[in-house]
Amino acid sequence: MRSFTYERAIDPASAARAASVAGGSFIAGGTNLLDMMKLEVETPSHLVDLGRLPPGGVIQTADGGVSIGAGLSNSALAADPIIRDRYPVLSQALLAGASPQLRNKATTAGNLLQRTRCVYFFDTAKACNKRQPGTGCDALAGYNRMNAVVGVSNDCIAAHPSDMAVAMMVLDATIETVSPGGATRRIPIAQFYRLPGNTPHLDTVLAPGELITGVTLPPPPPGIQGYRKIRDRASYAFALVSIASVVDGSGGQVRQARFACGGIGPHPWRVTAAETALTNTPANAASLDHAADLLLAGAAGHGANDFKIPMTRRLLAQVVSTAVEGTNHG
Repeated sequence: MRSFTYERAIDPASAARAASVAGGSFIAGGTNLLDMMKLEVETPSHLVDLGRLPPGGVIQTADGGVSIGAGLSNSALAADPIIRDRYPVLSQALLAGASPQLRNKATTAGNLLQRTRCVYFFDTAKACNKRQPGTGCDALAGYNRMNAVVGVSNDCIAAHPSDMAVAMMVLDATIETVSPGGATRRIPIAQFYRLPGNTPHLDTVLAPGELITGVTLPPPPPGIQGYRKIRDRASYAFALVSIASVVDGSGGQVRQARFACGGIGPHPWRVTAAETALTNTPANAASLDHAADLLLAGAAGHGANDFKIPMTRRLLAQVVSTAVEGTNHG
């Protein structure tokens, strides 16, 4: 057992200051951090407990969007009437993740900040640049069935685990934060996550001690929303491939489409050029293949995860074609 100090936060700004010290870390639901501490994947020397801060709720904004509290549980967010009615892709993605018990504890901010579930990241006897920079990546030639096929580097092929973040990506969420100095900023989710490159231990653009205080969503885009997830078992399993989508069209014709993928990249994977390619086009084999080519540009498997590339292509085609036939695919 490693010793650490502990304090309860009284407000977001003081929490950010307290966690900015070397070895500082936030804890809210603890569904990810506690597991990592037990395995000594994470060894914080100072924990700042956010559990007594107001969790926030779902509030409609003046522009027709919503504001979501950073501490709101995944269960409460998924069940909120506004989310279920206007952002069903988000509700579906949340309900596809983890178990009811974990969703009752997991928070909005914590879900966005989940660490990869790559088996080598969690095994401290193995080489992992994400866990310990400079040690190597045993996943490259090892068991990599769950790992990423796009956006990776020779230093890391870990996949991002969140379902909720995939839906947030397709909805153009904005993440609100406060720094240890009290400054606030708004970060579009498309700019929030980092590619691994040669610094795979840095998952996001957050500075040390910077705290997520909320998430905002713009008004929902037109079209049928849905979340499809392929996994090894029906519950409590991370995605092999998933797609969050908003598709507007009918009669086999796509007017516009949005889609983001989970399970295939180091962060929720969205390529706007692939969406543009489907604008005002028939949902036929040629157009869907072209969109998949753009979505998966540069994709490469590493043996056990090769199947994710054709699986993504087939799932994208099924999601889009079903939506323009007028059937909700969620």
